[in-house]
Amino acid sequence: MRTQVDDYARIEKAIHFVEENFHRRPSLDEIARVVSLSPYHFQRLFKRWAGISPKQFVQFLTLDHARKQLTDSRNVLDAAFDSGLSGPSRLHDLFVSIEAVSPGEFKNRGAGLKISYGFHPSPFGECMLAVTERGVCGLGFVSSGRRARTLADLRKRWMNATFTEDLQATRPYLRRIFGRNGNGHGKPLPLLLRGTNFQLKVWEALLRIPSGSVTCYEDIAGRLGKPKAVRAVGGAVARNPVAFLIPCHRVIRKMGVFGEYHWGGVRKKAMLAWEAGQARLDESPSAP
Repeated sequence: MRTQVDDYARIEKAIHFVEENFHRRPSLDEIARVVSLSPYHFQRLFKRWAGISPKQFVQFLTLDHARKQLTDSRNVLDAAFDSGLSGPSRLHDLFVSIEAVSPGEFKNRGAGLKISYGFHPSPFGECMLAVTERGVCGLGFVSSGRRARTLADLRKRWMNATFTEDLQATRPYLRRIFGRNGNGHGKPLPLLLRGTNFQLKVWEALLRIPSGSVTCYEDIAGRLGKPKAVRAVGGAVARNPVAFLIPCHRVIRKMGVFGEYHWGGVRKKAMLAWEAGQARLDESPSAP
């Protein structure tokens, strides 16, 4: 029985192949052979995973499309940022609220905090989710089966906390995070974040980027009133502790280049193309 993780592994392999052979524009039949599928089953894989055809998916990965997205997203982002950075922020169908740790908690690096974590399948491969009584404090992805490395990344952020693997505590959050209509109860999903004041402002700004849209580091810096702080914005984006929920994958370079990503450049492209596909579905007349 195939799983989300199996599907994503093939998606990732297909993106790698497209990247390596982009200039000669490989056919979809050729890409299908690389991932050991017939064109028919390759089509079904993408429809199941992204809701769109492989041809549309590949188009979403082009430089020209990324540049157009930057241009088209600006009006949407202007409206989003005009609404202010206070209160719950909207992420697709999910409301997210942020609670920052106190200065004392920041200094003691999680002392006295109990963190439950679990490894789960997701549309973008295996993920590790970490929660406390006050909200989600970590979300990362596992590459090449290296769970220990992903867990070490979390432990580094909350060095003095107590960690317990507890799938029952983390599993209820998954549907809300990755489901298309996951916030059925209408309650904000709380995030507990440990960061500097500047990092928190950047992460709050990222929450204003709607699904299916992108922005660049320069625009984020400008919207925060610090147009020269582009490098600092990049550093805060790279240190985002809650992948996907705080959508740092929606920040690309101003020339349309996708750029690096803490959890892998291919995964970033997969997320952006997946979200573009979901946005396309939502715009269709048959969308619920």
